Amino acid sequence: MSNRLLFGLVAIVAFAAAICGVVIGRAYLIQPQPVESELHGLLHEELKLDHQQQSKLAEIERQFAIRKQALELELRSDNARLADAIEIEHGYGPQVNAAVDRSHVAMGQLQKVTLEHIFAMRGVLRPDQTARFDEAVVKALTAKER
Repeated sequence: MSNRLLFGLVAIVAFAAAICGVVIGRAYLIQPQPVESELHGLLHEELKLDHQQQSKLAEIERQFAIRKQALELELRSDNARLADAIEIEHGYGPQVNAAVDRSHVAMGQLQKVTLEHIFAMRGVLRPDQTARFDEAVVKALTAKER
């Protein structure tokens, strides 16, 4: 077996191992609770929202769920395209690079939509509730205890 062939085989095995590590890590490791989940807990359990606030928040959450689901479907499609590109190129080539860039657009859009959702929820709160909400946002985004 030539050195070049051996090197190629090692590179393919290492790449496959890296992909497997990412898949296993995402599937089995405990992931931090999403920011919006922590904030929903605060909103619905601790801030003593009135009926009007609850009604407005329900509509905000309904709209967000639709937008979030669409972006998550787009991310799944992007992941499938990335898998196809990896299968074709067996390395970090132009198709893999393009697929990664495309998925970053959807990830960024999901982050923006999530932030819009957070600020929309904040807009429903009374001034006496916003400080606690803001503290929870900072804590969730920085993983700091306050």
